[in-house]
Amino acid sequence: MAAAPGDNDGGFRIVNAVLALSEAADLLRTLEASPLTRSRAGARHLMKHPAVSDVANDPRLLEIARGFLGPSTVPFRATLFDKSSARNWLVPWHQDTALPLQERRDVPGWGPWSIKAGITYAHAPATALSRVVALRVHFDDSREDNGPLRVLPGTHAFGVLSEADTERLVREIPPVDCLVSSGGIIAMRPLILHASAKAETAQPRRVLHIEYVDSLEIDDGLRIAIA
Repeated sequence: MAAAPGDNDGGFRIVNAVLALSEAADLLRTLEASPLTRSRAGARHLMKHPAVSDVANDPRLLEIARGFLGPSTVPFRATLFDKSSARNWLVPWHQDTALPLQERRDVPGWGPWSIKAGITYAHAPATALSRVVALRVHFDDSREDNGPLRVLPGTHAFGVLSEADTERLVREIPPVDCLVSSGGIIAMRPLILHASAKAETAQPRRVLHIEYVDSLEIDDGLRIAIA
């Protein structure tokens, strides 16, 4: 595995050549042959898929996640993103703040609440989100012309941001395009401001987004759901 720009303190890290090209291709073929419930952007709630669970618990991925969260790290949610000329979208600057939970409990700092595909979700406070990291496994090369992930380094340290603070940081901090080859991984904190432009090419950008937490016991009586 070869580390590239970004580091844990900046809220993201790029690691090239984590999976062999053949491993990434085999995993993609398995997912494409599976009866996934797809939306325009891809497919949610894949952690219970055997192939996804296997790669999420692969020692190479766990090593990266543990570099952010420590030795007790466990995967809990997986999402397939599938951007191409046929399924093309723009993502504005935002943070990822909603977490899947086993049940609803009225705990200060959590909410609003919602149900997505039968799973309970709540927007989480920064203290909980600081215990989460996502690894984005790339099936295709992420290039400047196919809508790569863009991040504002260090913005995860500011907590859950208001719209006004987001706009200010977007003006003040130069963005970084996260370019990585097939088989590589981008690790990112959920509170780092991130975005992506529409693809300008037919070259797809398919990514398996796997999230990890340092413990499923996330707050007072709240437990993360496997999704």
